[in-house]
Amino acid sequence: MHGEYKVPGGKLVVVDLDVEEGVLRRVRVAGDFFLEPDEAILAIDRALEGAPADTGAAGLAARIDQALPPGTEMYGLTTEGIGVAVRRALAHATDWTDYDWQLVHEPPQAPALHMALDEVLTAEVAAGRRPPTLRVWEWGAPAVVIGSFQSLRNEVDGEAAERHGIEVVRRISGGGAMFIEPGNTITYSLSVPDALVQGLSFTDSYAYLDDWVLGALGDMGIKAWYQPLNDIATDAGKIAGAAQKRVVGGEGAVLHHVTMAYDIDADKMTDVLRIGREKLSDKGTKSARKRVDPLRRQTGLPREAVIDRMIASFRGRYGLTEGRITEEELALAKDLAETKFATPEWTARVP
Repeated sequence: MHGEYKVPGGKLVVVDLDVEEGVLRRVRVAGDFFLEPDEAILAIDRALEGAPADTGAAGLAARIDQALPPGTEMYGLTTEGIGVAVRRALAHATDWTDYDWQLVHEPPQAPALHMALDEVLTAEVAAGRRPPTLRVWEWGAPAVVIGSFQSLRNEVDGEAAERHGIEVVRRISGGGAMFIEPGNTITYSLSVPDALVQGLSFTDSYAYLDDWVLGALGDMGIKAWYQPLNDIATDAGKIAGAAQKRVVGGEGAVLHHVTMAYDIDADKMTDVLRIGREKLSDKGTKSARKRVDPLRRQTGLPREAVIDRMIASFRGRYGLTEGRITEEELALAKDLAETKFATPEWTARVP
């Protein structure tokens, strides 16, 4: 069995192993990390040898911690990361480069249709009718997108939204409300087979699926990092929020979508969103204006250039071919937008 895991902000860990009579055998850990002293790598292999195959990543990490020589130093490597790589080997997890990725970047769509497209395309990936897909959104209208479980009236000032001509839609994933204006936001979705995140905890899957965009931002001169559970942050503040939804059926799939602030009208946002003092205090800030630091200021690049560089970074890492939404997928999404995502029953399902 073979498993790979790139430690967030670190290096690649590769594990090869067998399982005999329910325990790990012939374990070999490798990778492009740095480790001192040399004999520590042998201690890691010995610590994993004979471990019950149902041991979780934390339990495997504990075995390694106890076995490491005094003074061991790791660079780009953690014992938890080794545990995750083992679990991915046992789960027969796939890697990014195992797939032929498709890019979908089409003209602006209505907010409700975007919600529907996420559900439809991810279901198609689960069913094996669509390859893993990176979809970059273009917004046809301003919107507030609330999480699947948020209270509509607690999150949105309906009168202010109507006054500003802002549509309110509810997505299928959890998380918080996002304030959207065309041209001021960069949103993308990853629709990936469930096998890609096998062996990862829910939290680890966020970091794993966000890693490529951290590299893309780094190429643009932005030092960014994953901030659990679902934020991407820099020294200047939060720049993006992520959310996920597991889709059942077929082989299963995961929807991972991210909204990034390129530019923002903070006054309008705080007029429409009910951002309470408690929520702001949790973020360590005193004003909503400081909660999101736009990409425009940090990159100095036009929005379109930021998107182009993100796409180029993904293509350079994993390969990416141009694709499109099929007529069948679009028909399904339009029907779903009309019967679900544009209805008051769905939008106000948590009043």
